[in-house]
Amino acid sequence: MTEETMTIREMCDAFDVTPRTLRFYEAKELLFPIRDGQKRLFTRRDRGRLKLILRGKRFGFSLEEIRQLLDLYSPGDRQAMQLAATLDVARERLVDMERRRTELTQAIDDLKNQMDIVEDMLSSAGRVRDAAE
Repeated sequence: MTEETMTIREMCDAFDVTPRTLRFYEAKELLFPIRDGQKRLFTRRDRGRLKLILRGKRFGFSLEEIRQLLDLYSPGDRQAMQLAATLDVARERLVDMERRRTELTQAIDDLKNQMDIVEDMLSSAGRVRDAAE
């Protein structure tokens, strides 16, 4: 390995992913390692792309969205097109995440209320049983 390339094992260790994950991203044309016989050598560009892939996945972007955003990379425009598209997708994702958070908060509150009702019912049933004995 040189400073410019990493083996699949080194990539797995550095990014806490499995070899299968890296091969999957390669098959989806998200990563483009250099092939040296059976060995895959990942460049600095691959490492940068993997960071973006993992960040996008964490934010809930689909692999297709990530692929499209990565394909917009152009150093000539100082990545302006890629950054603008990423911002658009991120804004949409944020709206969706906030909506889901609101729904989840409501569901949590409803569940707590139902649990309180059941606890009260059980407590009342215990008092009734105790009085009968």
